[in-house]
Amino acid sequence: MQAKWWQTPQASILWTVIRVWLGIQWMTSGFHKLAGGFDATGFLQGAIAKATGEHPAVQGWYAAFLEHVALPNVGFFNFIIPVGEFLAGLALILGVATIPALLAGMFMNLNFMLAGTTSTNPIMYTLEMILLFTGKGSYYWGVDRFAIPYLKQWMKQHFHHGNGENKEKVSA
Repeated sequence: MQAKWWQTPQASILWTVIRVWLGIQWMTSGFHKLAGGFDATGFLQGAIAKATGEHPAVQGWYAAFLEHVALPNVGFFNFIIPVGEFLAGLALILGVATIPALLAGMFMNLNFMLAGTTSTNPIMYTLEMILLFTGKGSYYWGVDRFAIPYLKQWMKQHFHHGNGENKEKVSA
């Protein structure tokens, strides 16, 4: 079966460069937050304040979420944001759990944009979406290229019951 052009080894070089760049962005952002003592309180309060006026940058429903869920639990968010950024970045750099890492990155970018922060979030979100559409092309030059077939084979050997041997007979 012929590979689609975006999943060829040659095209995958471009996807790898983009994936590693995204990984560096996430990992360094998470590292700086972890090393510098991250506190999301000011960011959350600023986002809530952006929900007022004639042209609010933050929608009311999201500001309500920030005010009633995120802000009261800021300690959790102070932990999960930098750890999530760091781990998503590391995974993208290595090309391991690439699809979950891309989804995690997109989720974080979306939340930062919903909180009224533009910065590099739209660019990163768009690149992450492009990499999702390339499928296995996004991790051809990464650990997943080898890990996914191995895991599929392992799961097939340990969990596949399609041959009828492990099925219980149901008596009426």
